[in-house]
Amino acid sequence: MEQRVFISRNLKQDIALAISECEHDKIFVLTDEHTFQFCWPVVNGFFSLRNAYVVSIPATDANKTLSSLSHVWQELSDGKATRHSLLINLGGGMITDLGGFAASTFKRGIDFINIPTTLLAMVDASVGGKTGINFNGLKNEIGVFNEAQFVILNTEFLKTLDSRNLRSGYAEMLKHGLIANEGMWARLLNFDLDAPDFEQLQQLLETSVGVKETIVRKDPKEKDIRKALNLGHTFGHAFESWSFTNGHTPIEHGYAVAFGLIPELYLSCVKAGFPTEKLRQTVSYIRENYGLLDITCNDYDSLIELMRHDKKNFGDNIHLTLLREIGDIRINQTASKEEIKEALDFFREG
Repeated sequence: MEQRVFISRNLKQDIALAISECEHDKIFVLTDEHTFQFCWPVVNGFFSLRNAYVVSIPATDANKTLSSLSHVWQELSDGKATRHSLLINLGGGMITDLGGFAASTFKRGIDFINIPTTLLAMVDASVGGKTGINFNGLKNEIGVFNEAQFVILNTEFLKTLDSRNLRSGYAEMLKHGLIANEGMWARLLNFDLDAPDFEQLQQLLETSVGVKETIVRKDPKEKDIRKALNLGHTFGHAFESWSFTNGHTPIEHGYAVAFGLIPELYLSCVKAGFPTEKLRQTVSYIRENYGLLDITCNDYDSLIELMRHDKKNFGDNIHLTLLREIGDIRINQTASKEEIKEALDFFREG
């Protein structure tokens, strides 16, 4: 069955409908300690979830590990899950990534439903079939492609988010605007993240998810155009992994992507002719809303080494997605070590 995405305005009804269309003998719900506290109470009185077995793991991406995955497998086993059981992932991207991988591998695969509770998970992690865990200090190093049966998106959960988590998700929407069209990009740059209008945000969210869905349908296994979704991620994943090492302050995935857009748009400008004025406008919005990342030239070699581990690479070349214009995508581009250092100089000083 092809993944179905609900932009939900009636959570009780939509969860019941999704569950009814998944043949199941038992229901398991995966949460983390935060979503168990704040989000599970929103749904635990629903009749469709009356006999659900709740599994909880520690929060944050630092716990998207083999140990947490093993705990979920153990809980499914202890709860006597079968190949016909259903797992509902209630949480942010860490939960939908890890829960999707757990469901995809337990008894060679059970059905799962994603109910993302953060903006980042709604526009990125929960849609598109990527599942996995971090391993050996690297983001999403182990995983499989496998889509949820249903993804249920309800912006009520977003009112529980703090500003940093809201901004983290919004960075992926900015990326979608850049790879989609100028109108969407302009609307996103005019959105006030300091005083978010949730009705307007829901409309932007629907458009953003539609961009990702269209691309994923064309290229589910990331052989071609799906690489467009990696804009900002070659540098971004390196920034994110770097932030978890040597006593640095860990940054959220979306912040890393926002920061990654800056050097990748710079390289787009230098190598593909991306307009400098649009570079300036986008960089200005990112700096105003996401601040700065405190890297120095002494970090360049470490960051380049992290980029070499990126799954998008082929051979020794570091691969990037660049833009010639908003919506005019150039996949499978490469950059030399000197060009990457030049882009990092722009990131720090531009």
